[in-house]
Amino acid sequence: MGYRTAAFLMSSAACVLLPITGASAQTLPAQASPAEPAATAPDPGDIPGDIIVTARRVNESALDVPASITAFSGDMIAKASITRAADFVKLTPGVTIVSSTAEAGDTQINIRGINGARDAESSVALVVDGILKTNTAALNQNQGTMRQIEVLKGPQGALYGRNAAAGAIVVQTLKPSDHFEGGATASYGNNNTALATGYIAGPLSESVGFVVSGDYRTTDGFYRNSFTNTKNVDNQESWNVNGRIIAKLGSATTIDAKAKYGQLNGASINFNSAFQLPSFGLVNPAFNEDVNQHRFNYYGNIKPTNTQRTIEGSVKLEQDLGGAVLTAYGLYSNIENNLTADGTSADFARYISTVDPRGARTVNACFASTAALTGFPVNQPANIGAIPVPFLFAPANGSTFGAYSPTTCDGTQYQVRNQEDFSGEIRLASKGSGPILWQFGGYYLHINRTVGVSLGGDTGNGVIKQLYNAPDSLNPTSQLFADRFRTNVYAAFGSTEFKPTDAIDLSVALRYDVEERHANSLVPTARDPFTGGPINPGQAFGPLTDKSATFRQLQPKLSARWEIAARTNLFANWGVGFKSGGFNNQGSAAIVNANFNSNTIPAINANVSINDQYRKERSSAYEAGIKGRVGPVSYSLAGYYTQVRDMQFFEFFVGSFGLLRVVSNIDRVDLKGVEANVDARIVKGWNVYGAFNYTDSEIKKNSSRPYTVGNKSPYTPDYTINLGSQMQAPLSSRVNLLFKADYRVTGPTWFHTVQDQPRPTLFSGLIPISALNTLPASFGDANYVKAKRRAFGVLDLRLGLEGKAWKASIYANNFLDERYLNEVIPAIEFGGSFLSPGDRRVYGLELGYKF
Repeated sequence: MGYRTAAFLMSSAACVLLPITGASAQTLPAQASPAEPAATAPDPGDIPGDIIVTARRVNESALDVPASITAFSGDMIAKASITRAADFVKLTPGVTIVSSTAEAGDTQINIRGINGARDAESSVALVVDGILKTNTAALNQNQGTMRQIEVLKGPQGALYGRNAAAGAIVVQTLKPSDHFEGGATASYGNNNTALATGYIAGPLSESVGFVVSGDYRTTDGFYRNSFTNTKNVDNQESWNVNGRIIAKLGSATTIDAKAKYGQLNGASINFNSAFQLPSFGLVNPAFNEDVNQHRFNYYGNIKPTNTQRTIEGSVKLEQDLGGAVLTAYGLYSNIENNLTADGTSADFARYISTVDPRGARTVNACFASTAALTGFPVNQPANIGAIPVPFLFAPANGSTFGAYSPTTCDGTQYQVRNQEDFSGEIRLASKGSGPILWQFGGYYLHINRTVGVSLGGDTGNGVIKQLYNAPDSLNPTSQLFADRFRTNVYAAFGSTEFKPTDAIDLSVALRYDVEERHANSLVPTARDPFTGGPINPGQAFGPLTDKSATFRQLQPKLSARWEIAARTNLFANWGVGFKSGGFNNQGSAAIVNANFNSNTIPAINANVSINDQYRKERSSAYEAGIKGRVGPVSYSLAGYYTQVRDMQFFEFFVGSFGLLRVVSNIDRVDLKGVEANVDARIVKGWNVYGAFNYTDSEIKKNSSRPYTVGNKSPYTPDYTINLGSQMQAPLSSRVNLLFKADYRVTGPTWFHTVQDQPRPTLFSGLIPISALNTLPASFGDANYVKAKRRAFGVLDLRLGLEGKAWKASIYANNFLDERYLNEVIPAIEFGGSFLSPGDRRVYGLELGYKF
C-alpha cells in the first residue's frame, strides 16, 4: 500500500469518475462479496484507470454507473488525511454538512437540497463494509482504516436501505491480507490540536486474518470563555478502537466479525444568540444584527459538557452457492450521548425567583447574580443591569440577557439522546458476468431510543446529570421533556440488471418498508417549583398518553446507461426516497398553540402549526447526464429534478415555557439543479480538477407556516464550487514532493423556512403591557433577512515529502482563516437566532509511517 503517485479526486458532478495513477489497491479475498469492490492498480505511466465502485451493489467501473457518485480511493484518503465524514463532504459538490454544533452526535448532511432534520432520522444512509449503520450519531465518527469511500447522490433506499432518501455513503475499510502490515499517522497543530491513527493487520493462520485499528483526537478549540477564563467552549477529546476478524471456513464460507468501542468528552452547545428586530435596531443596531458580522464571545457560567460512548459489534456471513452468494449479517449498536449547558430562559424571567434550596439561606440567586455582575461585558445588545427584570419593564436598570449569560438567571439544561438497536439482513445475489444480474433479500431493525431535555434552576451548584431532580435538590428541575421511542422496521427488497450489450444496460430495484413506531412519556407527575405549573407544560392540556403509528412506503429505482461512443456514456435514473414519520416529545403541539397561537398574554397569533406526530417524507427524483473521458481529461455533466413531499424540518422554540425542539413537515419542496465536473492530468504527476453544483429550491406548500411559500429550502446552499490541484514530483528515486490545494466555495444559505417575511414575536406581544406601551405591537416584529449565511470559501493546503514507507507534511486547513458560520438556527417567535461558528485556521505538522 505505497504512498506512490496519487489518486486524484474526480470531485464528481453528475457521476464521478476517480482515475487512479499507480495507487496501490486493497487486495480482497478470492470470494469477495459482490457488494465489495475488487480494485485495480494500473501502472504509474498508464492513462488513469477507473476506480471500481459498488453503486448498484455490484462491482463495476464508476464510468459505467448510471448514477451520481463521488469516489475516494485509499491513496486519496491518505493524501487528504480523511478520517471522517466532515473531511470528505467538503470535497464533494452539492453536499454540505453541519456537525457537532450542539453535540458530537448532532450531524446533518444535505445532498442536493434534502437535509437530515435534527431530531429526525438521517436522510443519508451510512454503509460500512456492506453493513447499514442504524444511528445518526455514527455519521461523523471515525469508521476505521478506510480504503474507499463512495458518496452516492439521489434516493438510494431501493439498493442501500433505510434512510437513504438523499443518498448514501458507502465505506470499505482495510481487510487482512496474507502478510503482516501496519501503519501510523500523527499530526499536531495550533490550539493543541492533535490526531493520531494507526492499524496493524495480518494473518492469524492460513484461513484467518485480523485488523486492529485505533484513533485519538484532541483539541482545545478556537474559543475561550471570558467569564470562567477557560477553553471549554469547543474543546474535544475522543478515541476509538476497532477490531476485525475475517475467517474462511473452507472454500465457500467467509465470516467477517467486527467490534468497536469509543468514547468522546468535550464541550456542547457551541452557540451565541443574536436578535433580528428591525424596529429595535433603529435605536440600537445590535438588535438587528447581520449574522455574518457576528463576533463570537462566550461567558456562560455553566460548563458545557458532552459525553458520548459507542459500542458496536457485527457478524457477517458469506456463503458461495456456486451460481449465487448468500450474505447475512447482524449488527448491534449502542450509542449513549448526554450534554450539559447553560440555559436560555433569562429574558423570560423564568428563574427570577430562584433561591438557594439548602434551607438556611433565602438568597435570591438570580437577583444576587445580576447585582454582582452589573455591567459585565456581553455581546450587544445584551446588557447585565442591576436587576434581572427584562428591560421592557424596567428600562432604567433592567437587563437584556440573550442566551447563555454569566448570571444564574438562565437556568441549566441537561439533554440525553441514547439509542440501542439491533438489525439484521439476508441477501441472495447472483454471480458471474452474464447479461442478467439479480439480488433479493429481507431486513429487520429494532430501535430503543430515549430522548430527554431537562431544564433546571441554577443555584450556583452546577448541573446534576439526571433528567429529574426534586425541588429541594441543588439543581431543581423546572421543565422536562422525556420520551422512550421504540421502532420495528421490516423490509423486503430486490433488484435486477439487464445488459444486452456492452454498450447498454438497464436496471430496476424495488424495496418495501414498514416502520412501526411507539412512544411513551417518561415525565413524572410533578410541579415546576418556579412557575407552579406542571413539569411538562403539555400536561396542563391533558395526560401524556402512549402513541403508536405505522409508516409504509414502496421505493422503486430505475436507471439506464448507453455508451454512445468509446468512454462516453449517457445515463438517466429515477427513484423514490423515503423517511419514516415519527413523534415529537409529547405535549409539543399544545405548548406551541398555547404560547404562540392563542389570544392569551402575550398574544402574537403566530400562525404556526406543530403536531406531536410528524409525517413521513417522500421524494421523487429524476436525473440525466453524460460522462466520459477524452485522453487525460475526465468530465461529467448532469441535471436533476426532485419533488419532496412532507420534507421533515427542525424547529426551535424559546419562550417563558423554556425551550422546545420539534420536527415539522414542509408539504412540498421542488429542487432543480445541475452539476458539472472536469478533471485533467496536465502532465504526469500533476492533476487539476473542478466541480460545480447549482440547486434551485422552492417551497411550494407549507401548512406549518403558509406564508413561507416561494422561499428556499432550508440548509440548502444556492451553489457549491470545488477547485483543486495535486502535484507530485520526484526529488530522487526514493523521495517525492507532494503539493495539494483544495478550495471550496459554499453559496448563500437559508436555515429556516421563514426568510424575509416580517413575523410577530414575543416582544410584539409584550410591548402593549410593558413600559414601552406607547409603541405599536408591530415594533417588536422580526425579519430574518439578515439571518442568511453569506457565501464563503475555504482553502486547504498541504506540502510534504513521501518515501516508500514514510511521509511528512505541513498543512493548513482554512489557510486564509475565513470567518464563516457553521449553522444558524432562527427561533422565529423569539425574535432572534442561535449562531454557531465554522472552524478557524488550523496548521501543523503530520508524520506517517507504514510497514
